[in-house]
Order: sequence, then C-alpha cells, then structure tokens
Amino acid sequence: MTKPIEISASILAANFGRLAEEVKNAQAAGVDRFHIDCMDGHFVPNLTIGPLMVEAIRAHTKLPLEAHLMIEHPGQYIESYAKAGADIIQIQVECYGERRASSRQWNQWPKEVDKVDAKPLRADLKRIKALGKKAFIVINPGTPLITDVLDDCDGVLIMSVNPGYAGQKFIPLVLPKILQLRKDFKGDIAIDGGINAETAPLAVAAGARVLITASFFFGAADRAEVIRNLKSLNP
Repeated sequence: MTKPIEISASILAANFGRLAEEVKNAQAAGVDRFHIDCMDGHFVPNLTIGPLMVEAIRAHTKLPLEAHLMIEHPGQYIESYAKAGADIIQIQVECYGERRASSRQWNQWPKEVDKVDAKPLRADLKRIKALGKKAFIVINPGTPLITDVLDDCDGVLIMSVNPGYAGQKFIPLVLPKILQLRKDFKGDIAIDGGINAETAPLAVAAGARVLITASFFFGAADRAEVIRNLKSLNP
C-alpha cells in the first residue's frame, strides 16, 4: 500500500518574532510535522538554532518534531536534542566519511563524500533509536545514495538543495536517488529543498512521501490550501 503524503513545515522560514503563533497556525493548516534546521556554521555556511529552540517549539505542539543536525560531530549532540523534545533526529552522512577534496576545509561547502564509515554511523543511529526516537540519515545533493546502513534507519532525507539557506532552487538531479531508494527501502523517504507546486509532483512521482516545505508554506496567503494541494498529490 502506498504511504500517504506527509507535510513537514520547516521552521527556518517562519516568523521567529511570532513563533508560538506560527506553530499553532501551521498545525491548524494541516501540517503533519515540524522540521527544525540546526546549523553550526561549519558543516554549512549558516548558524541557526539549537536544542533550546526545539524545547521552545515542543511547548506549543504535540506534532512530531524533526531535528535536522547540519552540524559537525552530530553524535555529540544526540542526547541533548532528544532531551529537548525531538521525535526524529536526522544526521548527515557526510559527517561519517572522508570528504571530497573540494569540501575538506571548514569553509568549503557543500560537504560531500563518496562513501561512509558505516560503523560509527550505524552506532549513532542505534543511539538515537535507543532513546526512543526515529533515526534518519540525510544525503546532500552531491553525495551518492548511501545504502550501507538502511537497515538501521527509520527514514532517509534526500536534500534537493545544498543545505544552509532557505529559498534555494530545487535540484532535479537528486530524483534518481529517490527512485533507487523506493525499490527496497520501506521507511520514510523525505525530500527537502525548493519544494513548491512545480517541484512537489516530481518528488512524489519519484517516491518521496514526506515533503519538507519552508518559504512555499510560510509565505503562502492560504497555508491550508497549500497543504491540501500537496497532500492531493498522493498517487
């Protein structure tokens, strides 16, 4: 049976001055999850929010919270995000392998690898699950599909932009990864980056079932309509 479409609202595009109201309005519009981009200024060229913001959002919703750890050494922070109230913890595979020459320096982005060291990655996924949370891997556009640890994943997030900022243009070259992934993987297949009325159908047709939307949702005049339209894409 085909999984229904779920919509995850990316908090990065919300009005932080009215965050509690934004969370409640998004929930009323029909979102299924909230996506929280946690960036450290090293793994990505931006600095955003940490566990305290996850804790603040947790106080205003019972919907699942996704903490996307765009940070170096994510294993050091798994417990703090779990304690803050994240239900899903998403870790970048590029933190678990030798990076390409073009992204080895701290100020070279996007981070990309060709393969991972499965042992530490698997260990961190198991730690997330041992805390009662769902464990996702995240794959940047330039990194090939990593299949070594899928048996320890509740989900895979395919980035369709290079991570770091909201409002970027969708990269269609990532769609074959989703097509390949859907053949054997039974967990959640999520996509993040440039999701809108034009790109969402492409992602769903490829096999994505969790659509992460930022400015397309929070910038809409009728957010409920956005959600209805995205969920109607379910084949």
